[in-house]
Amino acid sequence: MRIHVLLIALTLSLPACAQQSRYRIGPLSQADVASKGARFPDAQLLAQVEGSDDVTVKPDAPRGASTNVANLPDIALTQDLLYKFLLAEIAGQRGNLRLAARAYLELAQATHDPRVAKRATEVVLYGRFNDIAAQAASVWLDIDPDSQQARQTLIATLLGNNDLADAKPLLKKLLASDKARTPSLFLQLPPLLSRYPDHDAAFRLVQELAQPYGELPEAHLAVAQSAVGVQNFDVAQSEADQALALKPDLQPAALLKAQLLRRKSVPDALAYLAGYVSDNPQARDVRLYYGRLLAANKQPDDARKQFQLLEAEMPGSADVAVMIGLLSLQLHDNATAEAKLKRAIELKYRDPDTLRFYLGQIAEEQGRDSDALAYYSQVRSGDQMIPAAARYAFILSKEKKFDEARQYLQGIEPQDDQQKVLLVQAEAQVLRDAKQYGQAYDLLNDALAKQPDNPDLLYDVAMAAEKVDKLDVLEAKLKRLIELKPDHAQAYNALGYTLADRNVRLPEAQSYIEKALQLSPNDAFILDSMGWVYYRQGELDKGLDYLNKAFAQRPDPEIAAHLGEVLWAKGLKQEAEKVWRDSLAQNPDNDDLKATVAKFLK
Repeated sequence: MRIHVLLIALTLSLPACAQQSRYRIGPLSQADVASKGARFPDAQLLAQVEGSDDVTVKPDAPRGASTNVANLPDIALTQDLLYKFLLAEIAGQRGNLRLAARAYLELAQATHDPRVAKRATEVVLYGRFNDIAAQAASVWLDIDPDSQQARQTLIATLLGNNDLADAKPLLKKLLASDKARTPSLFLQLPPLLSRYPDHDAAFRLVQELAQPYGELPEAHLAVAQSAVGVQNFDVAQSEADQALALKPDLQPAALLKAQLLRRKSVPDALAYLAGYVSDNPQARDVRLYYGRLLAANKQPDDARKQFQLLEAEMPGSADVAVMIGLLSLQLHDNATAEAKLKRAIELKYRDPDTLRFYLGQIAEEQGRDSDALAYYSQVRSGDQMIPAAARYAFILSKEKKFDEARQYLQGIEPQDDQQKVLLVQAEAQVLRDAKQYGQAYDLLNDALAKQPDNPDLLYDVAMAAEKVDKLDVLEAKLKRLIELKPDHAQAYNALGYTLADRNVRLPEAQSYIEKALQLSPNDAFILDSMGWVYYRQGELDKGLDYLNKAFAQRPDPEIAAHLGEVLWAKGLKQEAEKVWRDSLAQNPDNDDLKATVAKFLK
């Protein structure tokens, strides 16, 4: 029996281990959509999909080792060889990869069989034995000098071991040995060299390797991509332009050029991308980047059009369906959004729970509470699990099913401390909705005792303390929060507003609100607080100015209550009444607004 016969009989499978491994919650409103805490991800977030800025090209799948059976070594199967084969396989099956790798490496050196050398290298790489990786790949290449896969593997191991000097001649030989593959090999160079610590040396190497290939667009692109790695953007721009001059439809070069333009001017990048996709309508990758950049630039309508064109070519893409759905939400086209998000779930989108959360919000906004509850109840994992549970509890609270809402929240199993906090906050909101302010305070205070410096709990306990007239607790918790987070605008605002609303220590209250406004100058609620503290101090015109700004930005019922009161104080009673009645029509259950109206419109 000869070794090549034995190799066919042996399984030579990967080791068994390889086979096994491998603050308030309320109704959704248009103000919520326009506010910082929008119900759906804003257009900029849509563009920040993982990998959207990645213009490197994935290496081609390596060719299999083309071994000519006639050239295989003709070696008799000895007991020693058979023992080593069995030792290698059994060691691998039992998870002792280093022993398996050593045994295969010795077999390769003894037999000069390229298949054994390949197997030895595979086991070494799988086991991540960097100390012998280059040795194994070298043995493979020595045995099979014509194997491109062996040469590529050796280069990768040398670069992984930061051995650039030994890798250079091999790279030159690899590029010159197979003209048909030279373009794709150049595209593999930047990702291969990206982990090399001396980026300048890697850049110089790519320049040297590309120098003989001036007419090859991929060579210029490799230099351009490496230039980005050393922040030499002028060279990157020049080389990308040369690549496109030689091959105008080279998509990675077009993507790189667009990204370089984006660094200086987003409009210039958009204009270039528009022209490129017009000239190259089949350029999917560029159109995908163009659509994302439009979304990031808050042009959802134009972005959706690009994804709709992609959908026509890629009807089975769940990612494209999701992008159209999310952009449709930005455009308030709920019908399209719902259809596309459902379609993405059918297409096995990788995060269906997030889509179910959005679908629940669409249904809730449309008044389809039973559908919303169904969607929210299906979100049982991931980042949206607790927000979905909170929305579920809110709908029940709206129906006065407070005990049921609390039981539902208590049935959710939190995965970490942060989720525990979120669930406590949601349950406290249910208690507030039920006007059980004392229980809400106790619940939050108990949670704070377990996490005494948790910023979210400190804030919520302070707000709950105000409802049960514990001003000393409110002040202490907010001041502790400011110690921990000096840039917490809402802590300053809550402290200042509480003092102003109680008409005490007004200069101090104003100083807190001024600090909050410095930290967050466009926050409608902080603008409202500033207007209110000016009103309390008798400066009606200044107060009205701030309240008008706040109400224009966010027509919240509590801001409406304040605005109306200042208008009334200035003698503008008809205007005040209109503000109140319009807001009441939209928010009939708001206690603060109803109390203000009852006070003045008897």
